[in-house]
Amino acid sequence: MNAINWSDWRIPDGKALDLSRLPTLPKASSETDKLQWPARMTVLAEELNRLQAMLYASKTRGLLLVLQGMDTSGKDGCIRTVFAHISPLGVRAEAFGVPQALEQRHDFLWRIHGKTPALGEMVIFNRSHYEDVLVPVVKGQIKHAECEKRWHHIRHFESLLSDSGIAIVKCYLHISKDEQKKRLQARLDDPLKHWKVQASDFEDRRHWRAYMHAYAQAIQATSSDTSPWFVVPADSKAYRDLMVAELLVHTLQSMTLCMPRPTLDVRDFKMK
Repeated sequence: MNAINWSDWRIPDGKALDLSRLPTLPKASSETDKLQWPARMTVLAEELNRLQAMLYASKTRGLLLVLQGMDTSGKDGCIRTVFAHISPLGVRAEAFGVPQALEQRHDFLWRIHGKTPALGEMVIFNRSHYEDVLVPVVKGQIKHAECEKRWHHIRHFESLLSDSGIAIVKCYLHISKDEQKKRLQARLDDPLKHWKVQASDFEDRRHWRAYMHAYAQAIQATSSDTSPWFVVPADSKAYRDLMVAELLVHTLQSMTLCMPRPTLDVRDFKMK
């Protein structure tokens, strides 16, 4: 299959963004390419497992993967698939919902900072601090000036993480409104998925354009060299997962990780 051109999907710092102009399906994927995706995913899973083991052993760097997207864009599914064959040691997934009473009495980043990765860890955020520059904006709970302040604080917060050795990969899972309709209906039709159905899913759908605008503004205001945003076409679940896995492998490879030196000389030991 053709290599992914990251420049097609990476959002440059400060560039005006119109999500409606970006595809929600991979560009010109042939049937031959699609048939190769499972094999490629297997190779990536093995490499991701190897690199994660080195990350955990070396404890010199950390990695934060931020997954954002509208309901049914596949955050849960992406986590299950991409991390299916990775040792749970040193890997955490954190989900962020509506702030609770205690969290609301603190600054909006208070609940986030304690969940960030330590050196040696890989942490996945299923939703994140970006919820606080999306939902309150669409619902009219904060004004644009306050939102701009929050973007500013996010950039500094992520810069602090980067300076502390944490690589940040932010993925917006870009799903179309039509595809969301199909997936919501599938949840309604499957009793095993009824627990996932929330009234907010249908309420948010009524404000689709407002959310697209809020996402576009947040992404263009907070994408940087050290914590870039990538728009991942998510109407295809297989390609979505493949692209996130490719991105993680690429990021970990760029860290030039290595195993730490042993604390003793193994030549001094023999099995009896």
